[in-house]
Amino acid sequence: MTAPERSHLSGQALKAYDRMLEQVQNRLRSVQETTLETLEEEVDKAIEVEQELEEMTRDEISLLGTYLQRDLEHLMHFVDETGEGLAEWLQLDISLLENSLTERLLSVADQTLVDTLSLRQKLESHDAGQYIAGEVATAGMFQCLNCEHMLCLTSTSHLEPCEACGSQYYKRVTSRWPRKES
Repeated sequence: MTAPERSHLSGQALKAYDRMLEQVQNRLRSVQETTLETLEEEVDKAIEVEQELEEMTRDEISLLGTYLQRDLEHLMHFVDETGEGLAEWLQLDISLLENSLTERLLSVADQTLVDTLSLRQKLESHDAGQYIAGEVATAGMFQCLNCEHMLCLTSTSHLEPCEACGSQYYKRVTSRWPRKES
């Protein structure tokens, strides 16, 4: 994908990601108990709604759904494991974020302390915390896996290659997580 094509896609992708996050959050409010399965179902429904808008291709929207699922699962696992809040997960001052994004993320995190998530993530073979340049991710601190340079996203954005070394790979940096084993 050329830089102009990516630039054109960026605005649509970021807005679509935020709309999908809002749709998932709104639907989860009416659910008594949120499980990993209900989260997956709600992300799938949000994907369907975005596909009906026909602003992006099916593949692009499916990819955004994967990014959204990854971010929400990561947030849920963090809250479940640590009992910490959104500020610690994002490693940002909450005042830097839009109020609407903060409220959407908090409402999902507060409803999703799920036992099955921890087991599922342990069983998955890939590192759920790894991010690749070009992917869409929500706000937070990211560390280059090559040179450890820090990248701060204050809103939903495309991850850019590391400005220090050009590497494509990052991990999300959170406060005191994962827990160190004694």
